[in-house]
Amino acid sequence: MTDDVADVAVVGAGAAGLTGAIAAAETLAQGGTSGRVLLLDGAKQLGAKILVSGGGRCNVTHEAITPKDFFGNRNIIRNVLAAFPVERTIAWFKSLGVDLKREPTGKLFPITDDARTVLNALLDRARGVGITVRPNHRVSEVTTSGAGFLVRHSHGVTQASRVMLATGGRSLPRTGSDGFGYRLARGFGHRVTPTVPALVPLILARSMFHSMLSGLSHDVELIALVDGREVDRRTGSLLWTHFGISGPVVMDASRFWTLATNRGAQVDLYGNFVPGRTSDELKEWFVAQAADHPRRSLARILSILVPDRLAESLCRHCSCNPQELMAQVARRDRERLLSALARFRFPIERDRGWNFAEVTAGGVPLEEINYRTMESKLVPGLYVIGELLDCDGRIGGFNFQWAWTTGWLAGQSAARSFSATKVPPRSV
Repeated sequence: MTDDVADVAVVGAGAAGLTGAIAAAETLAQGGTSGRVLLLDGAKQLGAKILVSGGGRCNVTHEAITPKDFFGNRNIIRNVLAAFPVERTIAWFKSLGVDLKREPTGKLFPITDDARTVLNALLDRARGVGITVRPNHRVSEVTTSGAGFLVRHSHGVTQASRVMLATGGRSLPRTGSDGFGYRLARGFGHRVTPTVPALVPLILARSMFHSMLSGLSHDVELIALVDGREVDRRTGSLLWTHFGISGPVVMDASRFWTLATNRGAQVDLYGNFVPGRTSDELKEWFVAQAADHPRRSLARILSILVPDRLAESLCRHCSCNPQELMAQVARRDRERLLSALARFRFPIERDRGWNFAEVTAGGVPLEEINYRTMESKLVPGLYVIGELLDCDGRIGGFNFQWAWTTGWLAGQSAARSFSATKVPPRSV
């Protein structure tokens, strides 16, 4: 027996769920249709992932968004993104009272530099448009019924005409996204592709010198090879840590390592510490430096190319004396150093896990969703949005843009679908 009724029920009050609920409520109001939008979340305090994102500042979006910034079916991704582009996102947040500022990297943050500004604006708008917001309502099951859906949660059962699944993936489970949404999706017959941590730091073998470089950041070109075939090449900032490597370029490349490892493939990650220069160019440069500065130390010369601490660590890693004079460097030592500079193989032991991953790679295939509405192709009235879908973006606000976009599309569609089926009252 149901003890609650909603016209649109949204499971999950994160970025996608909040946006979907707001879009549904506003669309119902604009169309003159009375309807109840219910937002359910298992957490007592909503929006934890929004609050911790971007170092507590919330990287709302990026100034330039293209399908190439995402992984998944890019033809579908292109169509989804076109429906709610960056310009609309900026305008929408401005309408919520959140002005955004651009940083040199192209990332857009609230001018307050406070993620709570974003969360409070979303919650205020949700309550302002009459959405029933229910934290601490953990959903355990969603099934179809003659009147739509039955949503079972920790406080009872809700009957809903339309349901949006916005539970998030498996990243940062302490914020509430523990992967349960995939079970709900499977219950409706949806497939779920293998899910692995993405945008996650990588742990290196203890024998490496990373702990000596902890806190050092510099540009590097990373190349990922799976079963000997290059699958990714990108340049950006790498951060050495006490456990291994992190930073934007590592976070972006991590999905290739986790996906390949998950399926048992051989994966290698190489780094060129002098981006833009080949091994042959570095060899020519090195020989010229030895000729021009024979009495300078090896470490001093290498420091022209890379940070001092890295230069010294690379020397020791290659069994070379950092203080050896350039004129005395043996050819075999030079070759080892040049190889380490241009093609350094990172001895990765594992990724840092779901607790440190910013997003999930894998999920419900986009092919099973109507990209115009985010409605399931298998179950009418069911919408799947956000991180639950098999689409993950690179670091820099792209995954939030996916959340805002899919939430907005689903919210509008669910409301319009409900309004179309509602019989208008007869005139007397």
